Amino acid sequence: MMFDRDQLRMVLALVVVAVLAAAILGVTDILTREPIARAQKEALHKALMQVLPKHANDPQADLLRVGEADIYPGKDALGNVQGFAWEVIAPDGYSGSIRILVGVLPDGHVHAIRVTDHRETPGLGDGIVNNSDWLQGFAGRMLEGSRWKVKKDGGDFDQFTGATITPRAVVKAVKGALLFYKNNQQAIVDTVARQNSEPSGHEMKLETKFE
Repeated sequence: MMFDRDQLRMVLALVVVAVLAAAILGVTDILTREPIARAQKEALHKALMQVLPKHANDPQADLLRVGEADIYPGKDALGNVQGFAWEVIAPDGYSGSIRILVGVLPDGHVHAIRVTDHRETPGLGDGIVNNSDWLQGFAGRMLEGSRWKVKKDGGDFDQFTGATITPRAVVKAVKGALLFYKNNQQAIVDTVARQNSEPSGHEMKLETKFE
């Protein structure tokens, strides 16, 4: 197939545009990758400060891998664990998945939770972020001794006016986090002990089974 001069010019113009667009996207990715990673790390740091008890270490530097979960231990200056935090996902929010950072004390009590990402309706479901009293209602609870449902379903947790699906999803996800900790508690504690025996803190991987 033969191209005339105008067709060749059009093809060359399209090629040049495509190459320039790809180059711009590549440069933009390189320039923004590090700032984005830095911002994400800082956001996680702030969230960990909210859900973990007072600690002296950098939980991100002492990351533990347990199955598919990233567990962040909070330790005092002597390496004693004050609490653990990890993210769980509630897939059944009203408007999609809800990401929740759960802070748990070594004995299995919830220290605090924070929602790190959601798409719930402003003024209704976003109470999982803005309603501090509701969030505080998780503190001090264990897997046993609480009815892990919203009150509408016969549980201990309030729902929001006009929004039950969202808090129901969060309560279910936090209960799942505590069940995971119960099933893996000793293995997690043992891994932290091994980590403390290393010359310097670093990520450790623990092959264990999610229940």
